Amino acid sequence: MTQAPTPTADTVRRLVRSLLKDASAGAGPDVRPVAESAEPATWWVGTRHVLRLAPDREAALRQRRELRLRDLVRPHVPAAVPTSVAHGEWTPGLTYTLDALVPGGSAREHDVSAVGEADLAALLTGLREVPARQAETLGVPRTSPRSLEALRRAAERSAQRLAAADEFDAGRLHQLTQAAAVQLAAQPGTAVLVHHGLTGGHLVVSADGRVRGVLGWAEVIVGDPAEDIAGLALAVGSPAAVRAATLAGYGARPCLRGLWLARCDAVVRLAERLEGRGATPLPELRVQLRHAWEAILLERVTELREGDEEE
Repeated sequence: MTQAPTPTADTVRRLVRSLLKDASAGAGPDVRPVAESAEPATWWVGTRHVLRLAPDREAALRQRRELRLRDLVRPHVPAAVPTSVAHGEWTPGLTYTLDALVPGGSAREHDVSAVGEADLAALLTGLREVPARQAETLGVPRTSPRSLEALRRAAERSAQRLAAADEFDAGRLHQLTQAAAVQLAAQPGTAVLVHHGLTGGHLVVSADGRVRGVLGWAEVIVGDPAEDIAGLALAVGSPAAVRAATLAGYGARPCLRGLWLARCDAVVRLAERLEGRGATPLPELRVQLRHAWEAILLERVTELREGDEEE
């Protein structure tokens, strides 16, 4: 297999000049990587565009699917979904998309307001309304729900390592018993379109706390809606995530399942990073841990009854 060239500022500048009429003369717009890395794949282009380069053929396949998926999702989701103003191949077999910038900050920069929580509820509602079969025809995979019991056991091991490093009180995980993990198993027939990447960086939030856009549609699946509730818990805090999910019509079981997915994930990921695995910065993982473990009113798992509403 031929090694793909490393994208450079010159690579990006030449490509942009061929795509934007106002960039054909002179030096063209300023280009700079969104994140510093050996092979940056996402670039700011001036003040109005973002260029994303697929670094390998698997990423190119996901990007082609993402472009079609965004068109499918857009009518159902009130927040802005990125629009591609140009797309193609930046090198043989590897794709690019030049997207119009969605204005605003991120959930890392701005707190989500009460009205913003309603925006998140509308997002979850919209995702549920996207026809799952239509998404699957575009290549969106259907994924089985994760075992909360298996995740609980992994989190218990990780919690001991965090406790030894004075990062976490391992006793807090005792709230999630084996029986509760079984009780919060995903229910049959509840699969919906799941964004699967509702991180702080993918939520575009304005200074007044409104959620104005949602980025990062490459990892979408058809599966467990609690995964997106968990993503929101890590990004904006458990109380806001659960309030948004409740507004979207989800009952106690998926809300609590999402809460505990987030808590266990946060513990496991921080422990892995302390051991030198993963690339997410430690401060970000510590914020996620704090967000996930914020207390909510709906934490009395023992009160779940067989007749509780599932969605």
